[in-house]
Amino acid sequence: MEFRTQVHHIHNNSIGGIFQCLVLACYHYSERVRYSITPATTLSLRMTHSHSSQNPVIEQQRVIIPNKHGEKLVGLLHETGSKEIVILCHGFRSTKADRTMVNLAVALEKEGISAFRFDFAGNGESEGSFEFGNYSKEADDLHSVIQHFCEANRIVCAILGHSKGGDVVLLYASKYHDIHTVVNVSGRYDLKKGIEERFGKDFMDRIQDGFVDIKNKKGVEYRVTKESLMERLSLDMHEVCLKIPRECRVLTVHGSADEIIPVGDALEFAKIIPNHKLHIVEGANHNYTSYQTELASVVLNYLKETLRQD
Repeated sequence: MEFRTQVHHIHNNSIGGIFQCLVLACYHYSERVRYSITPATTLSLRMTHSHSSQNPVIEQQRVIIPNKHGEKLVGLLHETGSKEIVILCHGFRSTKADRTMVNLAVALEKEGISAFRFDFAGNGESEGSFEFGNYSKEADDLHSVIQHFCEANRIVCAILGHSKGGDVVLLYASKYHDIHTVVNVSGRYDLKKGIEERFGKDFMDRIQDGFVDIKNKKGVEYRVTKESLMERLSLDMHEVCLKIPRECRVLTVHGSADEIIPVGDALEFAKIIPNHKLHIVEGANHNYTSYQTELASVVLNYLKETLRQD
């Protein structure tokens, strides 16, 4: 109302009047949305809310972090000003823009907890070539991201991965031992399974020539090399989980109606991870299509509980 009242008194027929309109429009818009550039980001979008705990100041920053191979990893930081930060990892052939990643980041920011969702190398906006397996390299990408925030004096209080990302965060916990809270959302326990379901029963025969191109209606979607397939098949998640330190807390969330990775995989994780909590979301499919709110609630309750313990 204030803006419209001021504009009403400006003579729109004059150049000066038009200029004043533009100035006022820019001023009032800038009160709601402010852009800034920082050394660690290429774009910062700040949304000003009241300064209560229920409505924190939220700032989304596009952050670029080099991995150990020199490839640029691109992510979005949901900055609430908290010292603690949660890192979110997408699944196979997905990106940081995946609905589950976005909804979890928004749920965290509403609780005043900063979150960072990023693209693994070869996915989304990040540099590098897409590879089918790549679990170990993605765990190393995650390490580069965690190092970046630790060097910025942030506390990475948890890492969360969905689907393939669930396996990556578990692999990270077994390898690096520097994160004490891990959330595995719908990860696969037996990586030897799911190959035929995705690529067909004759896939192992076809890939003996070195690679198989996976095609869709538009042409080649991506290539699976024999080397990348062998990397996946050689990764034993049972052995990985046995190497996760006892002091590392692990939550596994899985949908009972998961059509891609059976809920039985979650039960196997529960058997072998020492400091483990299991939550089955009844009726949820692999992407939690109608259960995003429940998934976010389960994750938030667990994280708030672990933060109180710390």
